[in-house]
Amino acid sequence: MNYGSTAFLFLVLAVAVLFATVAAAIAFGLARWEGAAIPAALSRSGVAFAAALTLCLAILAFLGR
Repeated sequence: MNYGSTAFLFLVLAVAVLFATVAAAIAFGLARWEGAAIPAALSRSGVAFAAALTLCLAILAFLGR
């Protein structure tokens, strides 16, 4: 398998974005369940999305060496 191909790169990035989106949705749901207002819950989900995407991309960069 050619790990350097463009299609594989897009697939890996799509999986990373999907994982980050799921983490953001879970964070939003937990914040709303806790009783937070919608803007506060969106803020928490944005932080969770950014953190999960950063972690995924850092791991991918490390594995790509």
